[in-house]
Amino acid sequence: MAYPAKLDSALKAAVGPDAVLTDPADCFAYGYDNSRKHHLPDAVVWARTEDEIQAIVVACRRHKTPLVVRGRGTGTAGGSVPLRGGVVLSLERMNRILEVDAANRLMRVEPGATNQAVQKAAAAHGFFWAPDPTSAAYCSVGGNIAVNSAGPRAVKYGSARENTLGLRAITGAGDLIIVGVNTSKGAVGYDLTRLLIGSEGTLAIITQATLKLTPLPVAKRTLRAIYQNMHAAADAVARIMAQAITPCALEFLDGAAIRMLEAHDAALFADAGAVLLIEVDGPEAAMEESVMALTRAATGAGLKELTTAQTQEETLALWAVRKALSPRLRTLAPNKLNEDVVVPVSRIPELIAGLDELSLRFSIPIVNFGHAGNGNIHVNLLYDSQNPEQEAHARPCLSEVFDLVLALGGTLSGEHGIGMEKRDYIARAIDPHSLRLMRAIKAQFDPDHILNPDKLFPLT
Repeated sequence: MAYPAKLDSALKAAVGPDAVLTDPADCFAYGYDNSRKHHLPDAVVWARTEDEIQAIVVACRRHKTPLVVRGRGTGTAGGSVPLRGGVVLSLERMNRILEVDAANRLMRVEPGATNQAVQKAAAAHGFFWAPDPTSAAYCSVGGNIAVNSAGPRAVKYGSARENTLGLRAITGAGDLIIVGVNTSKGAVGYDLTRLLIGSEGTLAIITQATLKLTPLPVAKRTLRAIYQNMHAAADAVARIMAQAITPCALEFLDGAAIRMLEAHDAALFADAGAVLLIEVDGPEAAMEESVMALTRAATGAGLKELTTAQTQEETLALWAVRKALSPRLRTLAPNKLNEDVVVPVSRIPELIAGLDELSLRFSIPIVNFGHAGNGNIHVNLLYDSQNPEQEAHARPCLSEVFDLVLALGGTLSGEHGIGMEKRDYIARAIDPHSLRLMRAIKAQFDPDHILNPDKLFPLT
């Protein structure tokens, strides 16, 4: 559709001419996210206030123009890609930390604040916000909330949904809604806060978030366990999660990930079939007992080596290996399908075995790592779109990956969201009646369907 001149005038009146881009060269960078999919928007608008966002929504609704909200573009599911063009609303300039209320363990922030900025502001008062994605230095809190982001700490502290008390937001109808509470408990009406969290900008645009803070732990210890195979590692995960000490992180690397890392450092692992990174936090006085408990749980058939980091430098070195994986994967193949499926912890070995079989059958390299403590596995299909065979096999292979996950009692996403990448598979995971209810909810919040169209739901 053509970009209406009257809409252009309305947007410039709302935010000022300098905060509206329409030149395709200027708009180009706002047409993609970390999924590497791209669609050019007709315009990009920067907002600084809630009133400006409300005026933008009203103007786009009046002209029936798609409106896609963007944080920092770190999402991997194509959630902020403007599939129908229209207007991209960037919230990167709404980045203030509005309040840190240590007495009530909460923080109020604007959606464009980075996760790292939030952690730094909270830490100055002795707290942290639980979600800790590996993109924390760049990703925005609004984006974290939009996809219910998490990270390694989720195994103990939960995701954005468990750590967000309330929201201010503008619906697709242009209405301001204030949902949630300022307290640790609340039971009044429907829980619209958690409905908006994970809705990927399809219901409303978050303008402010009240975050639940957690006191920083006094001490932390990190362990690395090397196993002969994934079955041995998964058995250890089950034992670790069944005992009284809950780790604050429990990460795993499968054999394919290890072999990739060994290409850079052959001495890194001793012919490992799987590796677990285990971290525990709490009072200093409890550390020795906690490490012993985790060591006992991690020890069993198939364990080859168990190491406890003795210094901060050793801890950082252990984590550097895990955090280097995703960037390194980009160097191995021109194209990558990066999925974040979830299965019951006890079924991780079946998932890995099934993925190995799919990798062989489709001739697509598959590398797996992720959050073992809650079964949230990052499945990476590496392929070359210039290779006709791999290009033809990539999507059918992905389809069977999702079938495998669902057959194991799992689900399609743990923290990346659905966006456009998984939209066409969601009907396999959600029954038709529930999907119909979700579409009806979408219509109530966004009657003209202008907010992030063609995301989440299968196209009809």
